Amino acid sequence: MVEIARKGYFLCCLKINTTKKMTKQKNKTLWEKTRKFLNDIHLWAGLISGIVLLVVCLTGTIYVYNTEIREWNASHLYKVSNDGLPRLSPNELLDKNKELIEGNITGVRISSDAERSFQISARAKGDKSRSGTTYFVNPYTGEMLGNSKEENAAVTFMGYMFSLHRWLLLDKIEEPIFEGLENRKLGSYITGASTILFTIGVLTGIVIWVPRKAKYWRQGLKVKLSGNWKRINHDLHNSLAFYSAIILFLMGVTGPFFSFPWYREALQKSLGTYKERSVGGHGPSAAAQGKGEGEKKRQEKVEVLPLEDYLYSADQVLDYEGEYTLSLPKNGGKTISVSKTKAGFFAPAASDKLVLDVASAEVVEADIFKEKPLNERISGSIKALHLGNVYGSFSKLLYFISCLIATSLPVTGTLIWINKMKKPKKKNKKKAQLA
Repeated sequence: MVEIARKGYFLCCLKINTTKKMTKQKNKTLWEKTRKFLNDIHLWAGLISGIVLLVVCLTGTIYVYNTEIREWNASHLYKVSNDGLPRLSPNELLDKNKELIEGNITGVRISSDAERSFQISARAKGDKSRSGTTYFVNPYTGEMLGNSKEENAAVTFMGYMFSLHRWLLLDKIEEPIFEGLENRKLGSYITGASTILFTIGVLTGIVIWVPRKAKYWRQGLKVKLSGNWKRINHDLHNSLAFYSAIILFLMGVTGPFFSFPWYREALQKSLGTYKERSVGGHGPSAAAQGKGEGEKKRQEKVEVLPLEDYLYSADQVLDYEGEYTLSLPKNGGKTISVSKTKAGFFAPAASDKLVLDVASAEVVEADIFKEKPLNERISGSIKALHLGNVYGSFSKLLYFISCLIATSLPVTGTLIWINKMKKPKKKNKKKAQLA
C-alpha cells in the first residue's frame, strides 16, 4: 500500500509539473521567444568561429604591445643618455651620418623625450618595403646606433604574431590552397568572417544578458568564487564579457575593415567619409600637364631651409609636447609635410598635420584632428580603435585586459554548452529510475 501511495504521489507530481510546463509554454511572451532565438544565434556564432577567435584574440592580446616589445628587445636603438651634452640640430645629425645612410633620405622623426633617439628614414634603390629603412642616431653625439634592418628576435616574433592574427599564417604557404585565390586573402576572409560572428556574439550576448540580470545586478556583475566550477565558469563568461563589452564591440566592428573591401566601403559610407579612388590622369591633356609641371619643378630649384625653421613654424601652431615627423620634399618640391603626435600616458594616437612652404616655412595648410567633424575623427581612428592605442598607454592596458577576456570566451562558452548538453541525459536517467 505504501509503495502504491508513493507511486501515486510521484505520478500526481509529474502530472502537475507537466501541466505547469505546458502552461508556461503557452504563455511564453514574444520577448521570451525572441530571447531564445538570440540565444541560439549567440551559441552558434561562438561555436562556428570559436577556434579561429581563440587564435585571433590570443595574438591580438600580444600585439597590443607590439611597439613596446620591439623597443624593449632593441632598447639600444631607442634609448640614449645625454650625459650633460647639448642636443645637436637635425641638420648636424643628418650631415654626420649621410655617408652611412643608403638611399635617399625621406624624412626624420624627432621626439620631445630627452632620452629618445633621433630617427632618419631612407629608401634605397630597389627597396620595395612599406617604410624603407629607419636609422637611429644619438641626438647628443651624432653616433649611429643601428638601423631597422638589423636582426631582431622581437621583430621576427611579432611578425609571426601579426601573420597569425591577420592571415592565420596562410601567407607563409607558397602554394595556393584554392586555385585563383591568394592564401593571404583566404586567411583574411576567414579571420574577417570570424570577427563578424564575434561581433554578432557580443551584441546578442548583451541583449540576452540584460533582461535576465536586471533584477539581480549585484549577482550578475560578480564572479561567485565560492560556487562550483560550473558556476564559476558561467560567471566568468557572462560577467567578464559584460565588463569588456564596449571594447570587444569596438575591436569586432573594426576588424573586418581590414579584411573585406565591401565592409570598408560600407563603414566609410555609413560615416559619410567614403571617397572614390582616383584613377590617375584623364586623357592626353592631363598627361601633358603633368609632364609640363614636372619639367617646371626641375627647372625651379627651391632652397631647403634648416629643419629647425620648419619645427619652429610648426610649434607656433602645435604648441604641445610630442613627437615630430617631417617628410622631406623630393627634388623640386615646394612644400614639406609635418605631423605631430602628443606624448603621455593618456595621449591620443591621432596626429595633427601641417603643410609648410619650403622656401618660407610658412603654414600653407593645417589639418588639426580635434577640429574635424566627429564622423571624420571616427573614420580616421579605425586603426587606433582596433589596435587599442586610441589614448596611449591607458587605452592599451584596457585593450590588453579585454583581449585576455575575449581569448577566454570561446573556452568558457564551449564549456557552458557542453554542460547544458549533459543535463537532459541526467534528467532522463532520473525519470527512468523513478518510474
